[in-house]
Amino acid sequence: MSRNSAQGARAGQVAGNADGRRWLNEAVRRIEADYNRSADTHLIHLPLARYPGIDLYLKDESSHPTGSLKHRLARSLFLYALCNEWIGPNTCVIEASSGSTAVSEAYFARMLGLRFIAVVPASTATPKLDEIRFHGGEIHAVEDPRTVYAVAQRLAAETGGHYLDQFTHAERATDWRGNNNIAESIFAQMAQERFPIPSWVVCGAGTGGTSATIGRFIRYRRHATRLCVADPEHSIFHRHFADRALSILPEGFCSCIEGIGRPRVEPSFVPSVIDRMIAVEDRASIGAMRALSRRLGRAVGGSTGTNLWACLRLIEEMAAAGETGSVVTLLCDGGERYATTYYQDAWLAERGIDGSEAETAIARLLEV
Repeated sequence: MSRNSAQGARAGQVAGNADGRRWLNEAVRRIEADYNRSADTHLIHLPLARYPGIDLYLKDESSHPTGSLKHRLARSLFLYALCNEWIGPNTCVIEASSGSTAVSEAYFARMLGLRFIAVVPASTATPKLDEIRFHGGEIHAVEDPRTVYAVAQRLAAETGGHYLDQFTHAERATDWRGNNNIAESIFAQMAQERFPIPSWVVCGAGTGGTSATIGRFIRYRRHATRLCVADPEHSIFHRHFADRALSILPEGFCSCIEGIGRPRVEPSFVPSVIDRMIAVEDRASIGAMRALSRRLGRAVGGSTGTNLWACLRLIEEMAAAGETGSVVTLLCDGGERYATTYYQDAWLAERGIDGSEAETAIARLLEV
């Protein structure tokens, strides 16, 4: 049976009787009620003494109930699957993830009383695995990260469950025109700022869903804002952006920045709505992460460091050209999940990562 056929069969189990429809209605209500109880995430202004004509902002996605930007995606993926009637009251839900998406999906699965299995690379940070289990999820680790997709599909077939497939559905599960997506939230929160229409919005690409949502929203609202995607050096996305014939990395390329950067171009990645991509070395991501953590007085994750390094490049270019304006980027998640990795000097030394130079550069950028 094909995947669509299997989903169709499960849909019949949900919609074919009144009890199934009542369950679906209640599932959607629970998710929407959870959203309604939550305030929007904060937009943090970081004054830049060295660049008085340029304002930098962080959209703090770590304040979601599950601690990361992926909370928005997980909510959208569950609503998308429910409203397509791919999930019923007895469906086992499966996802392939480097950790943060699975944490958020485990939260929603438990809310609906559903079994959840996360297929993750064996190298995933232990605190992330602990959080998945905390929310009732199960872990299925694989040694080769490139196999997570196939293993997730296999488990869905074996359990009669549903593979959420964030890498395919991220760009279509979120309503990019509005409905409080992250782009609409950013522009609404910027409305009273000195430069309300950002010169740049900077984000990373993991599934591609966030960049697709922001890029489409910018065009839909006819803003002059440009979208820059910061991508780990050992990722395929920036290579594909430069040469669409490239779609997969050769063996041996691997970034240590969890949550963004992929070995293959994911179906949800939409390069046509991106204005620029900046490749960032792992050491620059780590250094920027550490400098920002000191500036904020709390730890942030590695993908936030990747974003911030790209912001530094853009701000320096704007200043050199005599431009003023604002730059907005994402604080993707907190650093607690990386206490045993990015914040351990011994762990970094084993991998030959020295972020001290980048840390100094970002500390200068963030001087008050």
